[in-house]
Amino acid sequence: MLVDIEVSDGIGTLRLNRPPMNALNIEIQEGLRAAAAQLGSDPDVAAVVVYGGEKVFAAGADIKEMADMSYVDMAVRAGALTSAFDAVARIPKPVVAAITGYALGGGCELALACDWRVAADDAKLGQPEINLGIIPGAGGTQRLARLIGPARAKDLIFSGRMVDAAEALAIGLVDHVVPAADVYDRAVALVKRYVGGPAVAIRAAKQAIDGGLSMDLAAGLAWESQLFAALFATDDRRAGMAAFVEKRKPTFTGH
Repeated sequence: MLVDIEVSDGIGTLRLNRPPMNALNIEIQEGLRAAAAQLGSDPDVAAVVVYGGEKVFAAGADIKEMADMSYVDMAVRAGALTSAFDAVARIPKPVVAAITGYALGGGCELALACDWRVAADDAKLGQPEINLGIIPGAGGTQRLARLIGPARAKDLIFSGRMVDAAEALAIGLVDHVVPAADVYDRAVALVKRYVGGPAVAIRAAKQAIDGGLSMDLAAGLAWESQLFAALFATDDRRAGMAAFVEKRKPTFTGH
């Protein structure tokens, strides 16, 4: 398997396993889709870490696989490529990318599909597709601009340049920078707090934020209001409010 899943203590790890560079071929893309569905629906998984291993996150798409594709070929494939990465973005749980080595092209787009990014201090990130005569095609132009702003996104995408971890942190492309040996453990620690938490409310919060980004303010507020009201039908809402009134710690069941 080119995409492995491990679950330990409520944390699911989605592990890319195509050494040496985790080139994101069609098999990995479809593996991401399947893994996202499995982890998203597993009640024993409270949060997810996306990890490429100790040496590299993912250095981009499999260019050899793409080189001979025609417009017709890619017109058929492009939607599936986008939806495979979108499946990771839509995991209804906290998701963090643990980035070592390179996160370039499709690798950067995969990291962008996560809620947070923890990078090694020697990591390199970027969208170098322009150097191949193409543009990012799995969310890069959209998620990157929303994350770091259009001007900075244009700088990275137009130039194709790589940024180091320090610059990535400064512009908001990553959220934490740690020594390379600590990347995975730091990513796990970041999401460990959600194990045993109010899973339905966390899912609603993610849906509210991510869905609202594509709406105007009035529509976003209506979306938030709908999700907020729906939580009053949950056991976790009752447990949380009862615990608050009784001045004790709540016990959530995810229902």
